[in-house]
Amino acid sequence: MNRQVIEHDGVPVGVVVPDQGQVKFLAVKYHVWDLDAQRFRSADEARAAIRHLLGGQSARPEHGGVAAA
Repeated sequence: MNRQVIEHDGVPVGVVVPDQGQVKFLAVKYHVWDLDAQRFRSADEARAAIRHLLGGQSARPEHGGVAAA
């Protein structure tokens, strides 16, 4: 497996890269930073963790290109 871009709600939020027999998530958006450097069994498991973390929040910016807090 090569690196894979991970999106949430159509917005790239990070990548997963192979690491020690698993995949490591590298966050590129602040709202998923809590998952940065965590290892998962698969890209799908990383996506599920993102959905759980965001709890249905949109990853799209709300106010003039700056993500809402």
